[in-house]
Amino acid sequence: MKRLASLLSLAALALSPAVADDSASSYFKKPESGGLELKSAGKIAFGPAGMLLVSDPRSSSVVAVDTGDTGPVEKLSKRVDDIEAKLASAAGTEKLTIVDMAVNPASGKIFFSANAQPGNRPAILALNADGNVVPVDLSKSTHVRMTLPTSENAQFRNVTDLAWGSHSVIVAGQSAEEFANKIYQIPIPLEHGVNAQFYSAETYHVSHRRWETKAPIQSFIPWEEDGKFYVVGAFACTPIAKFPISDIESGAQVKGTSVIELGSGNRPRDMFTYEKDGEQWLVTNTQRFKDNSFGPSKYWAARVKMDYLDADAPDETNENAPRRNVKAPSGPEAKGIEVVEPLFGAVIVSQLDNAEVVVLRETDPDNADAPHAVELVTLP
Repeated sequence: MKRLASLLSLAALALSPAVADDSASSYFKKPESGGLELKSAGKIAFGPAGMLLVSDPRSSSVVAVDTGDTGPVEKLSKRVDDIEAKLASAAGTEKLTIVDMAVNPASGKIFFSANAQPGNRPAILALNADGNVVPVDLSKSTHVRMTLPTSENAQFRNVTDLAWGSHSVIVAGQSAEEFANKIYQIPIPLEHGVNAQFYSAETYHVSHRRWETKAPIQSFIPWEEDGKFYVVGAFACTPIAKFPISDIESGAQVKGTSVIELGSGNRPRDMFTYEKDGEQWLVTNTQRFKDNSFGPSKYWAARVKMDYLDADAPDETNENAPRRNVKAPSGPEAKGIEVVEPLFGAVIVSQLDNAEVVVLRETDPDNADAPHAVELVTLP
């Protein structure tokens, strides 16, 4: 069985000569202290030792910040209702929209990126284990800002996901060109400026029965197979595909291999892996943009046996990739694909530790404007 390149594999990172100690700043090269300003706050994720990765799409960049939030771990003690109101109060505003959520595995603290109104102002806030929300002031933090390049004269549009890999920061995004779907790989040590490799990705959409270049990767994980590194990503309508990113020249076009199809009419939101009873699972939570086929919410999740990622042969990939029966939680059409019932209603899912995840959950499936709740969930 091939193994996942863990997002927070500290054992692997300890082998890197770039790492001198266990602080987030030890992964930086010539960082700045203070003066950090965000034009926007998009997708967020955590690296080791309390390192917060914040996408800033308006400046076509990703910022890595040493938060100093290194533990010990304190898990959320109880469900927190109407999280928007708590975040808005901490931000000193009446209205606030959540953009993304990420739990820091080093401490259990839950971070949010948000847009505060009026003025669509970027904000970073944190939810403590006791349910209290505090604003996070990044202005004086040690940090590096990494610019995301595009092909000549192409405009950068958005960051759709980002993650810490065992040897680099991986970013998925979009640009305004024919091959709009972009994968960025930023090497360690992280430093200011344009030092990312980037690749244009092409994917076979099983439901659409054609190759596509514009649909962005909505969620992904880094993955290692036989010493080579891949990005395993999910797209709208919902193929899961793997893209090789080892030993590829920057600017190259990368063709993905679609290994499974979760069903049309879905938009992926998050992706992670966990192990239970000796079985490894890949989880993707998604949002239906068509009528619900099953279940109580348009937000739902599927778990897929990791064996599917090993597929390479033409008779089991792309046009012939196995499909989930979209009208049933599980079934013989594609064994090893199951609906994860505790994640019905999960708008955002962030992994704390293996089978424990923090969930931003809808409270009223019939009211899109209803406030959300945050809770800790143990997966089956």
